[in-house]
Amino acid sequence: METEGRIILVPTPIGNLGDITLRAIEVLKSADRIACEDTRRTAPLLAHLGISGKTLVSLHEHNEARRAPELAEAARNGETIALVTDAGMPGVSDPGYRVVQACIESGAPLEVLPGPSAVITALIGSGFPCHAFRFGGFLPVKSGKRKSALEAVLSSGETGIFFESPHRLVSTLEILAEIDPSARVCVARELSKKFETYHRGNAADILTHFQTHPPKGEIVLLVHGK
Repeated sequence: METEGRIILVPTPIGNLGDITLRAIEVLKSADRIACEDTRRTAPLLAHLGISGKTLVSLHEHNEARRAPELAEAARNGETIALVTDAGMPGVSDPGYRVVQACIESGAPLEVLPGPSAVITALIGSGFPCHAFRFGGFLPVKSGKRKSALEAVLSSGETGIFFESPHRLVSTLEILAEIDPSARVCVARELSKKFETYHRGNAADILTHFQTHPPKGEIVLLVHGK
């Protein structure tokens, strides 16, 4: 590892702890501090990896704007700080991008490690076209805005990828079936975990399935217009 200070974004497993990379482990072991979305989630991961004695600092949606310049300045002053979220790639519907912005603006050294991502994993597993896709984060809570987001991606010719709550999945599928019952849909659930499942089909059939089989766990919803 280089001795120059820097911010290093470190992806962490989205479910299976065996998916962490050797390089990520090396960074976590050597970092001066680890900025975490939730220290209560990161501490067990570090314990699993046999890493102890690290200073953990919280970095979440409510304090990232304030803390990002502080972390960038610390990196400029020679400190190496690893940035992790609860799971997956920092910055993707998680804290991280404000820290990247702060590093760019201040000239602080920055590094991003490749690694686990629920978005890309679900995309490849869906069987939908991968050459053009858009990630919309979490779908809006209000049904009208949700419908607009789904209509936009279905008419784009691209594969749409969204995070969705299991409590709202059926209502979202109802909207999809209303827009286009033949639209291609994939519900990827509990990725990389013991009970990982992919349900693929048209909007009408997928809706029927989940109306009688209430979904549980973390869900990635993928859609593609015909």
